[in-house]
Amino acid sequence: MSNVKLITRDDILPLDEYAATRRDRKKALTQVKKNRRMEVGPHASFYFENYETMWHQIHEMLYIERGGEDQIPDELAAYNPLIPQGRELIATVMLEIGDPIRRANVLGSLGGIEETMFVSVDGEKITGEAEKDVDRSTADGKASSVQFVHFPFTDDQVALFIADSAEVTVGFTHPNYAHIAGMPLNVRKALSADFD
Repeated sequence: MSNVKLITRDDILPLDEYAATRRDRKKALTQVKKNRRMEVGPHASFYFENYETMWHQIHEMLYIERGGEDQIPDELAAYNPLIPQGRELIATVMLEIGDPIRRANVLGSLGGIEETMFVSVDGEKITGEAEKDVDRSTADGKASSVQFVHFPFTDDQVALFIADSAEVTVGFTHPNYAHIAGMPLNVRKALSADFD
């Protein structure tokens, strides 16, 4: 890994400075996120993270919670692991179901889903590795509605991913959610910049 990308204390703006520019920053980030999101199946959305999305997330947490200087180390510790480091993609995967009863039923049938996510590049499967900070499925088989997953690539897989001719898909092998979707070209081009 050539250069580690981390957000440091020096990258954190004073709260009043962030507040003054928050609206414009959120608007600009919406454009960035549009090219870093894709849906897979009826309930799952992959939000591929990078330095910029995590920088904004940290500032939003500081702005909303108003914990001041004492809050900063916790936010850095929480969000720095979600910045891709040269040969990986990292996604926040949201299982989004509006109706609470239906949500409980669906999530109750998706235990272990965090172990079944993949990115495929020309048929080569890169299996996701779930964040280990907390269990994302309960003992009784209920999945969390938010998952954080790393996809570690080899150099050859990166080269294939960046090539315009490769077929890239994202999906799940879970027996109750075996959905796959082709990665749109705009997403692929944006994610190509995550690799060193």
